[in-house]
Amino acid sequence: MERNIKLKFEYDGTEFCGWQRQPNARTVQGKIENKLKQILGEDISLTGSGRTDAGVHALAQVANFKTESTLDLNSILKGLNSLLPEDILLKDIEEVDLDFNSRFRAKSRVYQYRIYLGKNVFLRRYVWEVFYNLDFEKIEQTARLIQGKHDFTSFCVAESSREENICEVQKAIWEKKMENLEFEIESNRFLHTMVRSLVGTMIDVGRGYFSLEDFKNILKSRDHKKAGLTAPAKGLYLVKVNY
Repeated sequence: MERNIKLKFEYDGTEFCGWQRQPNARTVQGKIENKLKQILGEDISLTGSGRTDAGVHALAQVANFKTESTLDLNSILKGLNSLLPEDILLKDIEEVDLDFNSRFRAKSRVYQYRIYLGKNVFLRRYVWEVFYNLDFEKIEQTARLIQGKHDFTSFCVAESSREENICEVQKAIWEKKMENLEFEIESNRFLHTMVRSLVGTMIDVGRGYFSLEDFKNILKSRDHKKAGLTAPAKGLYLVKVNY
């Protein structure tokens, strides 16, 4: 009898070429599928909740797969964690309805972007080290401008039709704690490099390179060439998928 298994992972994206399986590349999906095949003795095709890019991390990536295996869930969890590399960890496993799809059932996803103001030997692989003098109040104001339903073509690298670039942002908040800045955004969907492009452009506002009016005009323009910096992948984390 076919079963549908839902998994929740965390991973350090530093040494991966992203989530999605690619030939001749080290990917998160590829590693997990290969190890599941060893455990279950059958080819496995994982459906992930979203495709994180090269260098992007995850605290709660969700995926599911179909299997004919009768192996119990605890054995799958322990077996997978014993075979996976140290930069991937299976945190949770459960059996779900056959029609569950981790990508299409998702109602929203939450990402965080982490910045350190200065240099930090221990955090350098997991934050964007920023050395600009920043007006944090203006950065907070830019976040308020993107809440709601907007066309985010200006913050998307891949070109697609106008309708496909509309996202509904439920939350966009900046927090400052000592030398640490953290941006959290929740949306029904995200475009390719959208969060990193938004963060980089917001930082450009904070350092005085763009005004708030400039930011509004960039958003309205639907022209990626007008956007500012694209923040590096190492500071981005997928932190939650809501169903």
